[in-house]
Amino acid sequence: MLVSEMTKHDPDLSLIFQALSDPTRRAMLAQLGRGAVPVSELARPTGLALPTVMRHLSVLEDAALIMTVKTGRTRMCSARPETLAATADWLADQRAQWEARTDRLEAYVATLMKETKA
Repeated sequence: MLVSEMTKHDPDLSLIFQALSDPTRRAMLAQLGRGAVPVSELARPTGLALPTVMRHLSVLEDAALIMTVKTGRTRMCSARPETLAATADWLADQRAQWEARTDRLEAYVATLMKETKA
């Protein structure tokens, strides 16, 4: 059943969570949340070599969390908030399902407690 439930969701969700699993990529995404910046500005606080930064950006771009546009010799990066919104919707749905389950469990335990007291 787990596999059939997983197929109902966007297959890109795995790419998104993989991209978000790295703290460097999360920091880059947070920086991009304040506005578009060139790759060199994203690379500066990381202390990483430019090819490593480009690999991180490629992962973010493959997950549709960012987009890049080359203007002359400068590559500008910007966040794609709609992708995070879709992810937040999926997480909210999962949370609602789990809260409903725990509510049912709580009601069941309360019923058991009443029965044992009677």
